[in-house]
Amino acid sequence: MAADRANPAGDAAAGPHSTRDFDPGDCPLVSTPYGAVHGRYEHGVAVFRGIPYAAPPFGVRRFRPPAPPEPWNGVRDAGSFGPTPPKPPYSDAFAKYLSDPVVPGDDCLNLNVWTPEPGPGARLPIVVWLHGGALTRGSSAAPVYDGRRFARDGTVFVSIHYRLGVEGYGLFPDAPANLGLRDQLAALEWVHRSIRAFGGDPDRVTLAGQSAGAISVGALIAAPQAQGLFRRAVLQSGPPEALERDKVRRMVRRMAARLKIPATAEAFAAVDRDLLLRTQAEVGRLSSPVLGGPAFGIVVDGDLVPRDPLSALLDGDAAVGVDLLMGWTRDEYRLWLVPGGLLERVDRLGAVALAGAMARCHCGPEVPRGYRALHPEAGPAEVVGQMVTDSLLRLPLRRLADARPGTSYVYEFAWPSRRPGLGACHALELGFVFDTGETPESAKLAGDGAPQELADAMHGAWTRFAATGDPGWEAWNAAHPVRIFGETDGGHGPEGHDRVLSGADPEPSETDGWAYTAHGVRDRELALWVTPSPQAALPEEPDHGIPTSDPSPAGFSARGTELRSAVRRLRRATGRTRER
Repeated sequence: MAADRANPAGDAAAGPHSTRDFDPGDCPLVSTPYGAVHGRYEHGVAVFRGIPYAAPPFGVRRFRPPAPPEPWNGVRDAGSFGPTPPKPPYSDAFAKYLSDPVVPGDDCLNLNVWTPEPGPGARLPIVVWLHGGALTRGSSAAPVYDGRRFARDGTVFVSIHYRLGVEGYGLFPDAPANLGLRDQLAALEWVHRSIRAFGGDPDRVTLAGQSAGAISVGALIAAPQAQGLFRRAVLQSGPPEALERDKVRRMVRRMAARLKIPATAEAFAAVDRDLLLRTQAEVGRLSSPVLGGPAFGIVVDGDLVPRDPLSALLDGDAAVGVDLLMGWTRDEYRLWLVPGGLLERVDRLGAVALAGAMARCHCGPEVPRGYRALHPEAGPAEVVGQMVTDSLLRLPLRRLADARPGTSYVYEFAWPSRRPGLGACHALELGFVFDTGETPESAKLAGDGAPQELADAMHGAWTRFAATGDPGWEAWNAAHPVRIFGETDGGHGPEGHDRVLSGADPEPSETDGWAYTAHGVRDRELALWVTPSPQAALPEEPDHGIPTSDPSPAGFSARGTELRSAVRRLRRATGRTRER
């Protein structure tokens, strides 16, 4: 990872903190409420990097809400990415697929702007991007997130850094909750006040994110304090959710026990930062999206998050009039299980893995039986992965679309990576949404030769949505239209990749190159979660070692200890770090 620590901008000019009297020459110069910034023209668009939207969150501001940045005199050089928030590196298994640049420094609450036309008269649509990384990793400096193609196509693109891990999402008795989310809100407020000078229209903001970034988008569009700061939202592979407070507390308490300190923000602030990051990585080692376990996440705090975000959105209490674009990849789980050979290990665990999935998803045996009956060719790892993905991600997004028909658009990304075993895995769509498939960092996940036509289709849909609220296909309705990206027909992709666990209509409509619209995608699988006895409508199928139990709440509770034990055995067998 040493190469990732270098300045990703490759700019030898003054660093991100410097101010000096510049001769703007042919370079863009823009005034913000806190001072002027000097950017660069790159590939025909103006780029400003490392602009502070809040003060450094250290010293007396450690574990405190974001404060406004100090104004500066002269012109601040915005030619290089600003410091990244403290975070542990990805494990070796994940670093083969994901890049996570590190830029040292304390002034880590900063953002970047790409614009085709800096100046208050342009009034262009805006995309504000929140990166993923399980709220513990990730960086807007990653080359896959380069916003120049959005700017090329008439959109002002903004990406931000926000506090991560225990710094941003630790739960303490002496500090506010959800500090990372509060950073994101502060960035949105900065955009609302400042973006007109960069050519953006503050009344045409699309808030977008992937994975943990999408979960953050879901929380913000439901947050009362964020209303009016955006008009549209994109949720890629992440639903609106709030974790149980005790789940987050367990992370803090386990870290405190290892460090031999009280579980308070004051005590954590006194710990060496590198030691804190190492301890955080060790404590989170056996947690994952598939297996669960203690984790950092957004919690209900009675303030910024007054109630569960999904419930607020389903009840119509929030984000009234906000257009939604949301979806998933076909094989989300493969990024979590393929690195390190975990897919094969889960397959070998068989019934233990299926029992663990039942506990993770709080369901009875009728659900895995339904998946096996619908897809007898699927092995245990695929059934487990798709069950967990459907329960935690697809089902809540579908419920959100059902609650907002006519203004919601749903997609599925189906193109399989050319890296062995990854399929259409979590995060693979990013290089296509950003049209950055030519970068080595995108190739780490997609392999070589990613199809440009697919990038044209996805990137075009995202820019249309930001500009008009319509990505170019049928809005959600009772027929359940889903745009499939990465296939050119009803069952086999351009590479002959067979559809597995898709449940899509075999007769596509509205075909357009590398995308088509199907109806009823995953209806059969998702119906298993809401139908009391789905196996009654399915063909008889052997139990394949799936544990049996009374599917009633009382019967499920009686087996709770056994299923939780299965989850613990599965975690020990796989030894996974939660890195999504």
